[in-house]
Amino acid sequence: MKRNYWLMKSEPYAFSIDDLRKADDQTTSWDGVRNYEARNIMRDEMKKGDGVLFYHSNVKPPKIVGSMVVSSDPHPDKSQFNPDSDYFDPTSPEDDPRWILIDVTFTQKFEKPVTRDQIKKDPILKNMVLLKRFRLSITPVTEKEWNRIHELAGAI
Repeated sequence: MKRNYWLMKSEPYAFSIDDLRKADDQTTSWDGVRNYEARNIMRDEMKKGDGVLFYHSNVKPPKIVGSMVVSSDPHPDKSQFNPDSDYFDPTSPEDDPRWILIDVTFTQKFEKPVTRDQIKKDPILKNMVLLKRFRLSITPVTEKEWNRIHELAGAI
């Protein structure tokens, strides 16, 4: 079975790599995604066992801080049904949920995070989807990019 690779963004004040590491079983549901393209990636393309780079966004400098693995099949994001949630969607039917998520499990925190500027300057990484579609919260990563990020992070 072919393993795919991804990059998922989170603002560290909302949910950080350290939060993931401290979670029960170092696993959490990646909830609150309210972008159709990102939802479709989780629903249709991400598979258990896929590697994921954890990117801290909306910080200076933005950077890849570690990695995780997809640890579940897609399932409904329960926050869409909770009126007290920031991610409540009153138009999503319970019998056909609009929003789904996957679970992720912590793999490692990088001792040397890889900054966006490093990525831009690296010949192997300069074409990463992250740099072209920087607003999308989930982007594909090639195996070559995955390996290079780990190399730069000293995580090989």
